[in-house]
Amino acid sequence: MTEVRSAEPVTEPTTAGTEPVARAGGAARARVAGAGAALLPAVGLLIALAVWWLTARLELVHPAALPPPADVLTAFVDKPARMLEHTWDSTLEILIGFALSAVAGVLIGLALASSRTVERMFTPFLVAVNAVPKITLGPLLVVALGWGQKPILTMVFLLSFFPIVLATATGLTTTPADLAELVRSWNASRWQAFRKVRFPAALPQIFVGLKVAMPLAAIGAVIGEFQAGEGGLGYVIQQYAGIGDTATAWAAIMLVALVSILLYSAVVLVERLALPWVRETTSSR
Repeated sequence: MTEVRSAEPVTEPTTAGTEPVARAGGAARARVAGAGAALLPAVGLLIALAVWWLTARLELVHPAALPPPADVLTAFVDKPARMLEHTWDSTLEILIGFALSAVAGVLIGLALASSRTVERMFTPFLVAVNAVPKITLGPLLVVALGWGQKPILTMVFLLSFFPIVLATATGLTTTPADLAELVRSWNASRWQAFRKVRFPAALPQIFVGLKVAMPLAAIGAVIGEFQAGEGGLGYVIQQYAGIGDTATAWAAIMLVALVSILLYSAVVLVERLALPWVRETTSSR
């Protein structure tokens, strides 16, 4: 006779115990990533300061042109209120000029993307305007607009609007094929397609243009202050370099760099808050 054995119950492997471990591991990785994001820029800054100090110490560059970091810090500490006042003036000019270039750049990009005729008609002109060295326009802007903020804001606009135009036009004319096909299947109007698909799909490209334009806006403000400023960090750089106080001039240069970093980081933060789906749908390093 054949012996019949009862089948033993098969137990399924459980994952109940591994889920908390996975969550804990993900939280730990997030904490490490957050700490790295805060620590790595500080390490990079320390390395840059060490190279600067060593260069000045060994006098690889003449001290009149590149003073030691301690002298630059002393120059700022000696006159903090005055330096911060000029920093605020430059920051305000950067923000106003950047806002104007952002609005105009997006609108011009929309016009270029909406019509092939408009694109072919005006793109060469925009490229020509962007190719002109802006510092050569400084004296002409002073003659046309006088001293003060008007020529400075114009300089900021001229330096920063073109990347926004290019990014907007590129984003609006490179809508993913699957999204374009989905819009056609809906029989959507042009306005519906633009509002629901084309413009949201172009936003990552537009923010690329904004991030490129922000440091250029800071450069434009400094150039404008060189030519027509009655205040601001560019004015400080020119005035103190002219009398041989390069430590104070370098302090102003460092403040320009700091303002640029902070404003660029603000644009990145706005992008992450406005477009959370980008990080979720694209590969990360």
